Amino acid sequence: MKAAVRKWEAVREFALGLPEAVEEHPWGPEDGVVKVNKKIFVFLGNADGPQSPGLSVKLKDEALHGHAMAAPGAEPTGYGLGRAGWVSVPLGEKGAPPVEVLCEWVEESYRTVALKRHVAVLDARIARVVEPAKRETG
Repeated sequence: MKAAVRKWEAVREFALGLPEAVEEHPWGPEDGVVKVNKKIFVFLGNADGPQSPGLSVKLKDEALHGHAMAAPGAEPTGYGLGRAGWVSVPLGEKGAPPVEVLCEWVEESYRTVALKRHVAVLDARIARVVEPAKRETG
């Protein structure tokens, strides 16, 4: 359970670091979401409840969606959101995806709902990190 909470915390921190991302609790303190431009891109729930933490992301890319659905315990998100590409992934299951994969899914979900200007800021931020690394290894 501690490993699941650490994953949850890392994913939450990553999501909140995306351009103009904000955390809200529209259904009470136990149901956190992260939004950009008033649109949810990740349902976080919480890490303090009786159940193991998990998250839900919107994955329109078929390969990423299929990968997420193959995670242990993953299922289409309830309330009809699964039909729109939302996947819920528990973090406490044996073999749950690593933080890097979860963050990749969160970023993809962000890109799905963010405005073009938000995506441009994110891409510029990534380019600033990737280019120096390429120069050092190239």
